Amino acid sequence: MWLINLTFLSLKQLKRHWVRSLLTIAGTACGMFLFMTVETFQEGLKTATEQTAGDDTLVVYRDKRFCPFTSRLPEDYGRKIEKLPGVKSVIPIQVIVNNCGTSLDTVTFRGVPENKIETYFTDSKVDAAMIQSWKNAGDSAIIGKELAARRGLNAGDRFDAAGITVRIAGIIDSDDPQNLNSAFVQLDFLQKASKRGLGEVTQFNVKVTDHTQLEAVAERIDDTFRSDREPTHTRPEKAFIANTAKDMVELISFTRWLGLAAVVAVLFLIANTIIIAVRGRITENAVMQSIGFQSEHLSWMTLAEGFLIGIIGGGLGILSAYIFLITGNFAISSEGLSIVFTIHQTTIIKAAVLAIIIGLTSGIYPALQSLRGNLVDKLRNV
Repeated sequence: MWLINLTFLSLKQLKRHWVRSLLTIAGTACGMFLFMTVETFQEGLKTATEQTAGDDTLVVYRDKRFCPFTSRLPEDYGRKIEKLPGVKSVIPIQVIVNNCGTSLDTVTFRGVPENKIETYFTDSKVDAAMIQSWKNAGDSAIIGKELAARRGLNAGDRFDAAGITVRIAGIIDSDDPQNLNSAFVQLDFLQKASKRGLGEVTQFNVKVTDHTQLEAVAERIDDTFRSDREPTHTRPEKAFIANTAKDMVELISFTRWLGLAAVVAVLFLIANTIIIAVRGRITENAVMQSIGFQSEHLSWMTLAEGFLIGIIGGGLGILSAYIFLITGNFAISSEGLSIVFTIHQTTIIKAAVLAIIIGLTSGIYPALQSLRGNLVDKLRNV
């Protein structure tokens, strides 16, 4: 019970010097905002590029080509790939982007054969009516929810990018970040609209029967076309993303240091504020000791100040970061591949726990300082 009462007393101490307290809370909020944003970037990078045990997709690309504009493969390669041991299914895909460089607003069109669309969307929330509407109109598109939110698009709208105009048949959600930021159209329509001709695609997405055989199947595919006019380079999908967008990956990886710097800055900011407060209350604390307050009571009051600043400032930082990321619909794209920054519950919990730890830790040294010295000297404020 005394912990709660002393916590309320610590809150009153903060209110007595409200300008100093508000400035510290604002600084804490800024630091936690930066930490939350960086952690969300790191989670988006991890989701897009780190291979997991169940990954079973290979990407077949033109060898020594990176941007979709430069990768051109004959569509009939798909029939040869399907006959190889270990191959479950093959989907030829035409990729057209409005910007092949790194951008926050890249539109990626993916042309998929009409009879392969259900196979492509195995992990997405797509209903039969949407698929049928997509099939009925050659110029229709199914777009990811992140692209739709960023461009303010709804089902039935007309949409134009990279010289291609489509009608939106529906909007999908997906566990795959690439699907969230793409527009899916019929393959023959995109081949004609992009003027790249029928019978030519950008890549093949290959599903394998056994995910442990990804590397072996990739070698078989590349060996098959090694002497052809258009040799291939086959990699697991997430390895393909990590390699193709390596500059973007390195940039996002570097932001982890910014997040660490933000945490350290918040720790020192709160500690400095509490040290100043404790030094200004030497006589006051001595009087409290003389009327019966124990050392643990005074220590908890000091720790509680850091705890309260961490909770209030951290909560404001987390809330503002959540609103910023949810409404911003941020995604960085490079060469038609996207890293989508979607905030996760685990990131929020991690930031909240860290704010509590920082708040309590920052009060340890000031709490020890408040107990030092002779009581008589403190009463004299020496």
